[in-house]
Amino acid sequence: MNTASVTTVAQSRVESSEIIQQADLNSMGHLFGGRLVSIIDKIAAISAMKHVRGPVVTLSIDNLVFRKPVRISSILTIKASVNRVFKHSLEVGVIVTSLSYGNKEEEHVCSAYLTFVALDMNGKTVEVAPVAPETADEKRRFEQAGIRRDHRLALQAQLGKH
Repeated sequence: MNTASVTTVAQSRVESSEIIQQADLNSMGHLFGGRLVSIIDKIAAISAMKHVRGPVVTLSIDNLVFRKPVRISSILTIKASVNRVFKHSLEVGVIVTSLSYGNKEEEHVCSAYLTFVALDMNGKTVEVAPVAPETADEKRRFEQAGIRRDHRLALQAQLGKH
C-alpha cells in the first residue's frame, strides 16, 4: 500500500440503494434493525476499502440512532464517505434515507460513524494514507471525527479496556 498518496473524501464516496422486502421486516412490519446495521456496515466498509485500497475490519459503530421506521417497498439509500484517517484506522460517516410510496421527499432514517482498521493480507495493521477534506462540510466532519475519537479513547480509559 502506498501511504504517501493523499486522497480526497470524494474518492471514498459510496452510494447504494435497496428496496425493502418482506424478509427484511421485524415483527412490527418495519425494517429489522439488525438488517439495517448489516447494510450500513457493508456500505461503510466499501468506502473504507476504496480509500485504503485493501482489506479493513469494523472496529466500532458510534451514534447509530434509528429515527424513522422503514416500511416495506420503501427505497433505502445509504451514503458513505471517509471523514478522517488516523494512523491505522479511519472513520466513515454514513447517512441513511428512505423514500416510501406516496412521499415526495426522502426521510432521514439514521446516521452513523464507523471506525475501521486497515490490514494487510496477513491480518496485520497497516498505516492509512491521509484524507484531504475539500469542502466546508468535509472539513467540519473531519474536525468532528477527531472529537468523537477523543471521546471514545477517554471513555475507554475511564472504563478500562476489556
